[in-house]
Formats: sequence, C-alpha cells, structure tokens
Amino acid sequence: MLPNFAAFLYLTSGVLFILALRGLSSPETSRQGNLFGIFGMIIAIIVTFLVVGSFSKGFIYVLIFLSIGGIIGTIIAFKIPMTECPNWLQDFIVW
Repeated sequence: MLPNFAAFLYLTSGVLFILALRGLSSPETSRQGNLFGIFGMIIAIIVTFLVVGSFSKGFIYVLIFLSIGGIIGTIIAFKIPMTECPNWLQDFIVW
C-alpha cells in the first residue's frame, strides 16, 4: 500500500473518531456517532494490516481478542440497564 494513501486513510479514520465523539454527546445523534466510530475502527484495522502485510498470525490474534472483548461487552450490556450507566463498575463488581 502506498504510504500517502495509508496516511490519508488514517486521517479519515481519525476524522471519523472525532465525529463519533461529537455524535455520542447527544442522545439524538448517538446512533450516528456510534456508526462513525465503527467505520473509523474498521478502516484503521484494515489499513494497519495492509501496511504491516501480515495477515496470518496477527490476524488470528486480533480475531481472538475482538471475540473476548465482544463477549465481555455483551455481558456487561445485557447486565446493566442504561439508566445505571454511571454506576456500571459497582454493578459489575457485584456480578
């Protein structure tokens, strides 16, 4: 991958992360902000693997850790109601 194109994609990813933070600041725009964050992370991960050029071992590790994080996040999301988000740590420790 060309270095300039990779830098452009990283810049695009960074802009999407900033838009995600802006979108997550309001309940009305939170879905859009979440999508911006998702697309920014997808771009960053794909570009990183293309620049490094190692899909075999590194890609397996990324999939394993994404799965572990996804499982933990899903458990927390189903356990804690949205109205108790500021106190999520106390609820999680009791879990």
